[in-house]
Amino acid sequence: MNKKINIANTELNILLSGKQYTFPKYTTQIMNLANSNAQGTRPRVVGQMSDLIQEFPGQFMNEWQTWYQEKHPVAIDNATTRIWNMVQEFQKVINTIDEKMVRDWVEELILVKTFSGLKFQEAILKKIAEQENTTYQLADPSDESKGIDGYIGDIPVSIKPISYKSKILSENISVCMVYYDKKKTRISVEYNLD
Repeated sequence: MNKKINIANTELNILLSGKQYTFPKYTTQIMNLANSNAQGTRPRVVGQMSDLIQEFPGQFMNEWQTWYQEKHPVAIDNATTRIWNMVQEFQKVINTIDEKMVRDWVEELILVKTFSGLKFQEAILKKIAEQENTTYQLADPSDESKGIDGYIGDIPVSIKPISYKSKILSENISVCMVYYDKKKTRISVEYNLD
């Protein structure tokens, strides 16, 4: 009879390292956020872990610890400093957050960012029209069925993500193409109306 067991990640860590770390509620979330902002555990700070673990010639945790610290003697200190500095920045601003600020943040997320995230095609059309010194118009349902998302002046355009260029699709859109790449802080747009 086959037996099955489950090993939780925390237990796995304890089984392999012999160490058990405990953190108060929410602290790991704060440290993860601080690390994300401070980039404390990026490869340039601590090394490329996936490569290092492959290079590692040993088998046991204590060997790994010694080997890693010989190769990167200040990495843990550097990462700690970067993350601690960011935690201190959080501590400075945490008391400035009040209920009104939370409400403003929720409104922006739900109302503004959701709308802009889902309706950015119009912003693309508007920006291109400004660049081309002309007007724009969103497509009507009959145009949409032909793959047209809108018009720049009287030129029909289809707006697609940049990844669309590399796809092999059976659909044939015979209008000017506008490609966008949605980044964290902007939308990059490329188009040719000829």
